[in-house]
Amino acid sequence: MKLTLKIWRQDGPRARGELVTYVVEDISPDMSFLEMLDVLNEQLNAKGEEPIAFDSDCREGICGMCGLMISGEAHGPEKTTTCQLHMRSFRDGETVTIEPWRADAFPVIRDLVVNRSAFDRIIQAGGFISVNTGSAPKAEAVLVPKPNADRAFMAAECIGCGACVAACPNAAAMLFMGAKITHLGELPQGQPERAQRVKAMVAQHDAEGFGGCTNIGECSAACPKGIPLDVISQLNHDLRKAGAGRF
Repeated sequence: MKLTLKIWRQDGPRARGELVTYVVEDISPDMSFLEMLDVLNEQLNAKGEEPIAFDSDCREGICGMCGLMISGEAHGPEKTTTCQLHMRSFRDGETVTIEPWRADAFPVIRDLVVNRSAFDRIIQAGGFISVNTGSAPKAEAVLVPKPNADRAFMAAECIGCGACVAACPNAAAMLFMGAKITHLGELPQGQPERAQRVKAMVAQHDAEGFGGCTNIGECSAACPKGIPLDVISQLNHDLRKAGAGRF
């Protein structure tokens, strides 16, 4: 395969960025998208040019570090993480535009790498339980109804990649936050701090500069783990109850 790549290059957070065009050839359809970028970087290194900076870690679709905007779609044309996207999803001769996540709360560090530590600060604000559990309890010690357990497991699949923010026209992180709220809110261990949690996380979300949710639904459509839109409803429900002191 031969592809024309228009890739965002930016030397640093305050530098002016631009799209730079590259051509790559002899790309196997079985390569992952990141392997294709590795090939391009090898070519740039061989020519003495600065390689393209991009994030990745597990390359197994688990960690979410690899997020890129590919031809206007978060993670690209398939509903998966960028590292699990394969070149067979593109046509020979296609022009592909590659950009970093676009959000004020995700400032560009270099090229395709953004700073997503705002997500960490939202979790630090309340996405945890502080109960001292001691040694591991027996599985049957705390009974959890199966529907609640299933929903908690579903919400826990969120990997914090930021695709929801990148896809949202308002750059809101409500799907991410809703997943964390729903995960802990369905379990007995998450109940003591439920009101405090939702208020603190929403306050941190707004302080980080994320936008507000207008229920467009692009976040759920772009989520590689299929987190449903109704976790945002759960977040709003918990926030209203916390504000009214009804927990």
